[in-house]
Amino acid sequence: MLKKKNGAVVYKIDLCSKPDDILVKNGRVIDPQNNIDEIRHILVSDGKIKAVSKTVPDTAPQTKIIDAKDKWIVPGLMDMHVHLREPGREDKETIATGTNAAVAGGFTSVACMPNTNPVLDEESKIRYVIQRAENCPCRIYPIGAITKGLDGEELAPMGEMVKAGAKAVSDDGKSVSHSNVMRNALNYSKSFNIPVICHCEDSDLSRDGHINEGIYSTRMGIRGIPSIAEEITISRDILLAEYTGARIHIAHVSTAGSVRLIREAKKRGVKVTAETCPHYFSLIDEDVGLYDTNKKMNPPLRNRKDREAIIEGLVDGTIDVIASDHAPHVPEEKDVELDAAAFGVIGLETSLAVVITYLVDQKHLSLVDIVNKMSIIPCKILGVPGGNLSEGSSADITIIDPDSVWTVNPENFFSKSRNTAFDKMELKGSAFCTIFEGRIVFRREI
Repeated sequence: MLKKKNGAVVYKIDLCSKPDDILVKNGRVIDPQNNIDEIRHILVSDGKIKAVSKTVPDTAPQTKIIDAKDKWIVPGLMDMHVHLREPGREDKETIATGTNAAVAGGFTSVACMPNTNPVLDEESKIRYVIQRAENCPCRIYPIGAITKGLDGEELAPMGEMVKAGAKAVSDDGKSVSHSNVMRNALNYSKSFNIPVICHCEDSDLSRDGHINEGIYSTRMGIRGIPSIAEEITISRDILLAEYTGARIHIAHVSTAGSVRLIREAKKRGVKVTAETCPHYFSLIDEDVGLYDTNKKMNPPLRNRKDREAIIEGLVDGTIDVIASDHAPHVPEEKDVELDAAAFGVIGLETSLAVVITYLVDQKHLSLVDIVNKMSIIPCKILGVPGGNLSEGSSADITIIDPDSVWTVNPENFFSKSRNTAFDKMELKGSAFCTIFEGRIVFRREI
């Protein structure tokens, strides 16, 4: 096992060993799929949920007891947008360190993006990720590339990647600039019933930009990235999805205009879903402050009006999913001038707390909403199991301490990287314990 200064522990798993017998008792169970929101007790045996009962069930002597009084018990959380950097940039993150960070954040499943080196654009590379994840403490679902090498020119072998285990395709980090290539990708995706995950950015408009185009970019003398760069490409991809009848998922939505476009498309019956990230409903471009490179990401932090629209989109269901867009970098890529710094921030170990602090405590979303957006819906979009605590299902369980108050210190992270946008911020709520396939893989001991 690995220990950190704050007393949190990630337990290594051995798939050859028998899962634990566990009783999680006295917690508030929130399971929208089964219409449960009350104090219950969950018995786990042989990696499965054996009982979810109102009375404490009988247990064997070897059963591990977890007292979840004053805690929330929810289906294992799913982050459908992370960058694990392996293969190729193991100095930033590895599949092992990234999954450690995931379970410390309460996630039992993650989907990893293909912009590695080499790119995940063929069957063997998808299989590599799955094999590397075999003894990790959470489930990994690889996302294959839309185009070979992410170059936007030639489609990657979608069928082979899906057969190997890819659950979607994306050129995340880039948009597919050629509309006909994107149209063909959407048409092919229907054959395999997978979504195409869209990074929506018009590079002609965003080129050489570093932060949101507006008052603060002007004051700082930094070239900005206009909101229209995102919105133009969202418009195109929505129209292509409407024309082909394919499913698209819009990644990291950041602007008011994007929310409006997605809302209107859903009303027309377009098969579109969308996600946003914690930094877009908690921070704004002003927070970049004195050229803080740890608040530089793509798309960038937008203005106050955009943040309000993102929250409204989460409330009314226009935005279906909250995902971290966990993007690790080494210090030398961030400890430079703002216009030379890499885009991206880590988020696996702060996402849950930011959601509780800025959405739940502020009465924007209920706990049922959070379970939907961080467990049920991402599993449905990717067509993978999860999102419920039904008897007989895999024992993937997240226990949340909603009252813990803590100050973000990246030195305590399990992630290999430290580039968090929330450094030194006080947040509320954290993962107390994470159970994966009936094994305790994370526990916060203080």
